Amino acid sequence: MFEILEKRSLNPTVTLMRINAPKVAKKAEPGQFIILRTDEDGERIPLTIADFDRESGSVTIIFQIVGATTEKLNHLSVGDELHDFVGPLGKATETEGLKKVAVVGGGVGCAIAYPVAKKLHEMGCEVHAVVGFRNKDLVILEDEFKAASSQFVLMSDDGSAGEKGLVTDALKKLIESGEKYDEVITIGPLIMMKFVCALTKEYGIKTVASMNPVMIDGTGMCGGCRLTVGGKTKFACVDGPEFDGHQIDFDEAMARGAVYRDFERKAHEETCNLFKQEVQ
Repeated sequence: MFEILEKRSLNPTVTLMRINAPKVAKKAEPGQFIILRTDEDGERIPLTIADFDRESGSVTIIFQIVGATTEKLNHLSVGDELHDFVGPLGKATETEGLKKVAVVGGGVGCAIAYPVAKKLHEMGCEVHAVVGFRNKDLVILEDEFKAASSQFVLMSDDGSAGEKGLVTDALKKLIESGEKYDEVITIGPLIMMKFVCALTKEYGIKTVASMNPVMIDGTGMCGGCRLTVGGKTKFACVDGPEFDGHQIDFDEAMARGAVYRDFERKAHEETCNLFKQEVQ
C-alpha cells in the first residue's frame, strides 16, 4: 500500500498529494507519469509525476477533480493508503543540450510543466515560464515557477492575475522581442497546445507537447491512448507522453477526448451523491 504523506488544496478543484512510493521515486524523471487505483475495485487513472524526492522516497501528484476516481481520491486523507501506485511510466522529458527554453503551461497542466522547468533550471538552462489560467482563483504553483525560471509571465483570461490575455499572446511577444529559444515545451489543454504549436511553427521553433489522452493499462496494449503524429499512430503511454507538437493531429485528439465527457460527468455526479449520502 502507498500511504498519503501530505494533502493540500491548491485551488477549489485542484489537490496536491505526496505519496510514499520509494521505488517510484528512485527512478522518476520529469515528464513521466504513474497509474493509480484508490481501492481494489477502483478505476485505473494516469497522473503525471509533479515532483519527487529520492531521499524521502516520496512522489508528488497534482490532480483536478473532474471524474468519479478523482472525487474518490480527493476524499482520502493523510494516513490513508492507495491500493496501486505504478510507475514511473512513459518517456522522460529530453533535456540534454538545451540552453534556452520556453515552458508554456495552462491550467492544471502547469503541474506537469513545473517539474520540467525545475529540472531545466537545475541544469543551468535559461527557462522562460509562461503560464495561463482562467482567473486568479485557479492559479497554482506561482512561487514554484518563479523559483525555477529566469523570466516568469502569468496570464489570465480576465486579467485578475498577471496580464490579461492568452499564453500565446505572451509567447509571441517574447519571440518578437528577440528571444531565441532552442525549444518550446507546452503542456495544458489541447486547444491551448494546438495554438501554441501553430504559433511556434510560424517561427520555425522546435516544439514539444505533452499529451494526456484516455489511458487504461499504460503499456501500449489497450490502444486507448492512441494519437496520430506525423500521419502515424502513436501511443502516449509508451511512445510519449511528449511528441513533436508540429506533427500532432490535435483535432483528432480533441474529438476522441470528448467522447467520454458525458460518461465522466455522470460518474462524477453519482460519486458525489454517494459521498453526500454517507455523510448524512
